[in-house]
Amino acid sequence: MTDTIFGKIVSGEIPTEFVYEDEHCVAINDINPQAPVHVLVIPKRAIAKLADAKQDDRELLGHLMWAAGEVARKLGVEDAFRLIVNNGAGVGQTVFHLHLHILAGSSLAESRMVG
Repeated sequence: MTDTIFGKIVSGEIPTEFVYEDEHCVAINDINPQAPVHVLVIPKRAIAKLADAKQDDRELLGHLMWAAGEVARKLGVEDAFRLIVNNGAGVGQTVFHLHLHILAGSSLAESRMVG
């Protein structure tokens, strides 16, 4: 699990300040923020990408969504945030340890996504 930067963060090999932590995941500020608030929710159990998740991972995936809401509430952005999961290099995934991006702030108002 420690073969990615996120695995090293989760294991404590790379000291990092957590915005949130529980028994299943951690949340950290993105080092290259794309919005005024840009936090990553990272499961402690490594899954390379969303499409690699197995049936046994369903509870963890649901927990990550719930944790994203908890982080948004903690940061005071629960009324307006975007949640993004990249799946594969072709769409910009650069660290192959599943993670959710929470983005919020004024810069998102102009970049509306359909859906």
